[in-house]
Amino acid sequence: MLSTLSTLLLILPLLAAGAIALAPERLSKWIATFATLGVFAVSLAFAWGFPGWTDGSIAPADAGIPIGLGIQLSLGADAVGVMLILLTTFLMPLAMIGSFTAVKERLKEYYGWFMLLEAAMLGVFLAKDAIVFYTAYEFTLVPMYFLIAIYGGADRRPASIKFFLYTFFGSMLTLAGVIYIAAQNAMAAGEWTFDLARLAEFASSMSPERQFWVFILLMAGFAVKVPLFPWHTWLPLAHDQAPTAGSVILAGTLLKLGTYGVYRIALPSAPIGGVELNQLLAVLCILGIVVTALICWVQHDVKKLVAYSSVSHLGFCMLGLFSLNSIGATGSVMYMINHGLSTGALFLCIGMIYERYHTKDMDQLGGLFRRMPVWSFFMVFFTFASLGLPGLNGFIGEFLCLMGCFIAEPNSVAGYPGILGPWYA
Repeated sequence: MLSTLSTLLLILPLLAAGAIALAPERLSKWIATFATLGVFAVSLAFAWGFPGWTDGSIAPADAGIPIGLGIQLSLGADAVGVMLILLTTFLMPLAMIGSFTAVKERLKEYYGWFMLLEAAMLGVFLAKDAIVFYTAYEFTLVPMYFLIAIYGGADRRPASIKFFLYTFFGSMLTLAGVIYIAAQNAMAAGEWTFDLARLAEFASSMSPERQFWVFILLMAGFAVKVPLFPWHTWLPLAHDQAPTAGSVILAGTLLKLGTYGVYRIALPSAPIGGVELNQLLAVLCILGIVVTALICWVQHDVKKLVAYSSVSHLGFCMLGLFSLNSIGATGSVMYMINHGLSTGALFLCIGMIYERYHTKDMDQLGGLFRRMPVWSFFMVFFTFASLGLPGLNGFIGEFLCLMGCFIAEPNSVAGYPGILGPWYA
């Protein structure tokens, strides 16, 4: 049953993309909307029957379809992957409905690219094979590139090119790291395999020096995708120029591909490298938290403000991961989900304003509460959630990330130095 549902999660968006290509243009938005609602329903059924909520197992446990050269088309997810699948499938229908009045031209291309984008994102969270993971991970660049380049703002072309080049170059280094691990494993075992679990098990037994360099290669692509300071400069421009639905998905899910890659691949494959570099990475996280928050203070463009705040928030998320303990990791996972909800909601609210007033300049906007009281309530509510007001969803994840950092004492992980502590928190 779970095997069938996991296959449906990938096939339904692809079938919808094909239907959009063949159907009349006026039906594009309805096909995309009902398809994404159907995918959301399938994801709920998948999560309901998922057995690994408590034991950390990956399901379904099917071997998959052999393709050749050790590559297998095998699908399965752990508990974190299932939560990110639910986040993705929840945001996609909202993004489609939010595009009804915003996009008037080239509808087939617009909704077709979103269907391909959803399939690629779900492929990342469902992949059990490194090549399948990497293929889906990289393919997300293509739909988002065209969505920004065709439907974005005045500076959409440089924004889309910068987005593509930054993330593609970093991902090439990640691919080099994966191939190196697979090659070393093939020399030791006598056969090629790209199974993520087997590669992580083998890589974690390599020498500390090798793990150090493998971790750098793996982190290169994930750090750009997160994005981690100082590789964050592509994000504000991409957010600013992307259409509203593109910004929702970019903030809500695409950025989580990087944090999920660190959680699922980089740290399990090279734990010693993560320990040796975690102080440097923690400093970069803190710089990202503080510097981009200060940049928010001087913004006039409201979309850029929320984009820079995303870099700051994801600094907390990564800091929790690099605490290397269960509390920090729990906070990081909660932050992935909560950031996607609150920031996605903020971009939807900003899209409503842009459609009415055709400006994102806060100096030209004022007195909106009298004219739009319902919108104002939700805008303030989601802003409080984003800043981490106690009682709302942003607070607990941020608090746990800081708590995990605070209690991460030296020598608490297998006797290795370089663990964080109260000074970092």
